[in-house]
Amino acid sequence: METALCTGSPLPRKMKALIPEVSVSCSGGFPLPCYSMDLQKYFTEKRAAVDQALDAVIAPESEYPASIHKAMRYCLFAGGKRLRPILALAAAEAVGGDGRTILREACALELIHTYSLVHDDLPAMDNDDYRRGVPTTHTVFGEALAILAGDALLTEAFKLLAGGGGSGQHAAPQLLTIIELLAEACSSRGLIGGQVVDLESEGKAIDASVLDYIHSHKTGKLIIASVELGARLAGGSPDQVECLRSYGAAIGLAFQIADDILDVTGSSAVLGKKTGSDQKQQKATWPALCGLKEARRRQRALCEEAVAGLAAFDEKADPLRFIARYIIERDS
Repeated sequence: METALCTGSPLPRKMKALIPEVSVSCSGGFPLPCYSMDLQKYFTEKRAAVDQALDAVIAPESEYPASIHKAMRYCLFAGGKRLRPILALAAAEAVGGDGRTILREACALELIHTYSLVHDDLPAMDNDDYRRGVPTTHTVFGEALAILAGDALLTEAFKLLAGGGGSGQHAAPQLLTIIELLAEACSSRGLIGGQVVDLESEGKAIDASVLDYIHSHKTGKLIIASVELGARLAGGSPDQVECLRSYGAAIGLAFQIADDILDVTGSSAVLGKKTGSDQKQQKATWPALCGLKEARRRQRALCEEAVAGLAAFDEKADPLRFIARYIIERDS
C-alpha cells in the first residue's frame, strides 16, 4: 500500500524544492504509519511561524549600524528548510506539549545553524560562492562583515535562550540546561570539532569511524540538541528525552549522508549551491569512502533505526516519523 506524504495545494517552485513530494511504503519493513500525512503543509505552517518569530527578534536593516543588520538578515532570510527549529517543535508535540510555547527558543537553533553556514562558506573554510540559491554572505558583504554577521547570529541565539525579551514561560533552571546543551552542541566537542576534523581530513584516506565522527559532530550534534530542546522545554520525561536523543543521532547522521549523496547526484539549481564541491576539495564523504550504493543503504538503515526508536510514542510523534523519511528522500 502506497501513501503520499504530501497532498497539499501547490507551492512556489522554491518551496517545492525545499519540501519534495515523496511517497512512502507501509510494507517492506519500514515502520511508518499506514496513512497519509500532509508533511508539506506541516513544514509550510511551521516554517512560516519560525520566520515570523525570527523577523521579530533580529534588528531591522534600518537600525544603526545598518551594514551588519543587512548582512544578518541577508543570510538568515535567504531561504532554508528551517529543519532544526521544526524538529524542536515536533519533539515538543511528540511529548504532549505545545510547540508554540518553545518557538523563541527553537529560533535560536536556526540562528546557530545559519551562523555555521556563513562561516563554513568563507574562503578559509569551504570557499563557496552560493548558499540557499543566492550568493554567499561573504561574496556580497565581504569577508569581515560575513564573519561579524555570523558572530552576531550566534550571540543573538544565546540572548534568546537566556530569555532576552521573552515571554517568561520557562523557568531559569530549564533555560540554563538548554543553554548548556546548545553550547556543548556547537563547541569544540560538537559542531566546531566536526568542522576541524573535516578540514584536517581533506585529501587524506580516513576510515569509517573518523567519517562518522565528522558527520555526527558537524551535523548531528545540533540536530540531537534540536529534538532534546523541544522535548525538555515541553516537559518530556527522562525516558522520552533519551528516546528522542537517539532519534536525533540517527537522523543527524542520515541527513549528512544525504547531503554527501546530493553533492554527487543532485542539481545545483535545486540545491541552491554548487555540486561536486566535495570531490573537488577531496572531502571525506560516504560516497567517496564506500560508494553510492552503500551510502544509500547506510542512510536507509539509519532512517529505519530512527523511526523504530519512536515505538513508545503515539501518533503525536508522527511528524518526526515522516521527517525521518523526508530526510533521505529530499532533493535539496
